Amino acid sequence: MSQALVIVAHGSHLNPDSSTPTFDHADTVRASGAFDEVREAFWKEEPSFREVLRTVEADEVYVVPLFVSEGYFTEQVIPRELRLDGWDVEQWDSDGTSADHTTLTARDVEGKTVHYCGPVGTHDAMSDVIVQRAESVTGDADVGDGFGLAVVGHGTERNENSAKAIHYHADRIRETGRFDEVEALFMDEEPEVDDVAEFFESDDVVVVPLFIADGFHTQEDIPEDMGITDDYRMGYDVPTAVDGTNIWYAGAVGTEPLMADVVLERAAEAGADVGDAIVRVRSETGGVAGD
Repeated sequence: MSQALVIVAHGSHLNPDSSTPTFDHADTVRASGAFDEVREAFWKEEPSFREVLRTVEADEVYVVPLFVSEGYFTEQVIPRELRLDGWDVEQWDSDGTSADHTTLTARDVEGKTVHYCGPVGTHDAMSDVIVQRAESVTGDADVGDGFGLAVVGHGTERNENSAKAIHYHADRIRETGRFDEVEALFMDEEPEVDDVAEFFESDDVVVVPLFIADGFHTQEDIPEDMGITDDYRMGYDVPTAVDGTNIWYAGAVGTEPLMADVVLERAAEAGADVGDAIVRVRSETGGVAGD
């Protein structure tokens, strides 16, 4: 039986680079040969959520949301636009960070079984991607000793799950003991990333935003808020000293190549036969299988 992967992401009418990570990770999965078809779909770009299932020929379709948290888009917008019959968020049986998958049908495409997966942002493997992002920005595969790590999220009073994902990964990484300090910080709620240096005693702090793509927030807001530049258009050094602390700003975690592994992990847990693709993708993207 043929199987297809559909990666769904937000996209942007304003930022042409917003969709780049989605296409990059789709290409990595496509090259692995794990699926007969790999498709991308977006909320703010073409191809759209609403049309994508009509472009798929496979009988078994695995839909993986390239989103950070379990919230408005993953719980309402995507299932509605895909027209998933019988969808109910309770099927995920999640506390806000533990969504798995559910199997449904789509009302306007016949003969297809749709396995709707939880977002990549709450999968355990995202902790590995955050750590790899720290390795990438420092150029040190063993980074950790003497360093602090800030995992940064947007934060919003409208959806408490937005913050849950950030705390979840910060807690998991802290428990490994790899970094001297690990903190969850936010743009729009306390504790705020503006005061990043105040939350660490370490002389060096890696700042990793848990965002899927680099855009207005990660390229402009966060660098200026942290004080590593007065004007994002002028750029900044990595690291930049702020109040005596060296800030290693990594940019959006979703641009890290290892993200393709998280997509595969989500699909595999929903029943996709991916063979040894996870092992190979981890090897090719710098991760260690089984991390």
